Amino acid sequence: MATDYMRMYRQTLQLGLIKVVKDLFPDERLKIPYSILDGIFCELSGSVVSPREVQLIQSKLLEWKQQNKAIEFLGKEGNFYNYNVDGTIIKGIYPAFKDPSAIKEFEMIDFLPGFILHFMDDSEDFIPPEQLSATYSETQRWLENLHLDGVEGVNNYIKEGRSRELINVAEALHEKKISNIADMILEHQRTVRIILISGPSSSGKTTFSQRLATQLKVNGLKPISLSLDNYFVNRDETPLDEFGQIDFDALEALDLQLLNEQMVQLIKGESVETPIYNFKTGKREVHGNRLQLKFDDILIVEGIHALNPNLLTSINRNYFFNIYISALFQLNVDNYNRVPTTEARLIRRIIRDEQFRGFQPERTLNQWASVRRGESFNVFKYQEEANVMFNSSLLFELNALRPFAEPLLKNVPTESEHYLAAERLLNLLSFFEPMDIEKVPFTSILREFIGGCVYEH
Repeated sequence: MATDYMRMYRQTLQLGLIKVVKDLFPDERLKIPYSILDGIFCELSGSVVSPREVQLIQSKLLEWKQQNKAIEFLGKEGNFYNYNVDGTIIKGIYPAFKDPSAIKEFEMIDFLPGFILHFMDDSEDFIPPEQLSATYSETQRWLENLHLDGVEGVNNYIKEGRSRELINVAEALHEKKISNIADMILEHQRTVRIILISGPSSSGKTTFSQRLATQLKVNGLKPISLSLDNYFVNRDETPLDEFGQIDFDALEALDLQLLNEQMVQLIKGESVETPIYNFKTGKREVHGNRLQLKFDDILIVEGIHALNPNLLTSINRNYFFNIYISALFQLNVDNYNRVPTTEARLIRRIIRDEQFRGFQPERTLNQWASVRRGESFNVFKYQEEANVMFNSSLLFELNALRPFAEPLLKNVPTESEHYLAAERLLNLLSFFEPMDIEKVPFTSILREFIGGCVYEH
């Protein structure tokens, strides 16, 4: 989880960016449609931003930071924090620093038709993710086709009693995309034997995998699921993280030798006995599941390491079809205030943990930092390995999740170290008109988190 400091640093830098762009291009409208790794993608309405203009914006933003003029907090109005940034009044959904000198390093990166403001949270070089950006752009075009420009548009659908229409369109898009992916796999049937699915926490990987399996059956294929979790080494052999805790997210937590041996055997058409990992005892069972791939069979392997090139090194990559799935929530509050995809996934997880695991929000919030570290090391860096990306977000989801999440977050006590995080999420949810979930289909990815799903989890 981004720390409160990092979140305030980002909000402060964003305020400065808005100020600088208004000064440089008074006739243009800045839009911040989505985050992209450790940065945000920005564009100007109706025009392509040239490399020279990107450098000018960076120079002026650095100059603003060095001038260190205090940001005046004008108070909170409704859901927004109001700021006076050197004479420019700006609304934000997160708090910011009063002192711009608290901002860490940053850089501007050309990324047509706009640019990326990279927050430089770590020392790794930033490589613009082309596929991820294309997936965002595809979703943006779809929203424009529906004439939905932000949260208010969805809220109006719900207030007007048109939520069913909203749900039907959003779910139809998911089904169309999943069907298209199944058709792509069918086209490569002669070579593809293994479908690898990866994505960060609470992306809906399990429901997506089963819906994809249904579409593959429609295409005449026979999908067989295999969980990487069953290849965990015994708990006493599991590596430890930097804090001395058992690290189930490490690639070395899997028995890679056995996994590779059995995958090679399966591709050859041989029968293998795949292991079963007992999470209670922390050991693999002696007797597993007998598995064999016949001509029309195709193996679906889902897990955080699925796209890691070091997972299946003994197999020709032509046998793989790689899928990356994430909940890339893209409905923003306004041009300047985006809804971070990480926050949407966290809200999903808080609800699911309470519904199906009996975990209270404090426990989920306490684990989130570790989950996010694991995603950075094991998931995000391999997303561009995918043959196709699937956006599992639904434009109505935070409206549907609000009635579930609000009472849970309101129960976080004021003395809790996670109280401010709960308040932050509650403030975010307050922008969304609550919606009745009765009309959400039982095949929906959202059902993986709120219950009532027809698929097994």
